[in-house]
Amino acid sequence: MQTITGLYDSHSDARAAVSELENAGISSDKISIVGRDSDDRDSNAGEGAAAGAGIGAAVGGVGGLLTGLGLMAIPGVGPVVAAGWLAATAAGAAAGAIAGGATGGIIGSLTKEGVDEDDAHVYAEGVRRGSTLVSAKVDDNEAEIARAILNNDTAVDVDSRRAVYREEGWERFDDSRPDYTEEEARKERDRLRDTGNLTP
Repeated sequence: MQTITGLYDSHSDARAAVSELENAGISSDKISIVGRDSDDRDSNAGEGAAAGAGIGAAVGGVGGLLTGLGLMAIPGVGPVVAAGWLAATAAGAAAGAIAGGATGGIIGSLTKEGVDEDDAHVYAEGVRRGSTLVSAKVDDNEAEIARAILNNDTAVDVDSRRAVYREEGWERFDDSRPDYTEEEARKERDRLRDTGNLTP
């Protein structure tokens, strides 16, 4: 089992990646999406996000992951629209279900599934600043296709994004920092898109 993760500055790009994963035969219960649903091209939430993604009853006859999007709050990140295994485990971590030194529900949940801790901090900070995280826990025979989908040309290059954050004095995700407002998150997404830190 491997955990493959992608970060997107556009929620609609993240939803498209979820759709591609499902269309490739990866089960919805192996996929998760966590982020604000308010980028400049699509400001719907909850069921509106699912409808906008074009996901219907194509997966297992019961609808895709995005039909289960719901609102939750993660310490240090704020309110997010989320669905899937990461949303459930991050909520449990935020409630104290995961103890130890991991900072924040997202980080603890990702590192528990084998994601590099330094990368997990970038993912959590990305979500805090308005990006959207998609993660899939897949069998080894599904890893190549999941990696190709989640590291497509709309995904953020994590190393480049880490470098941008660090140039600004950031070191690690800190769940005690204030949440970004929707306006701040939108401006941050726009600013970071302009830096060109998408995967080559």
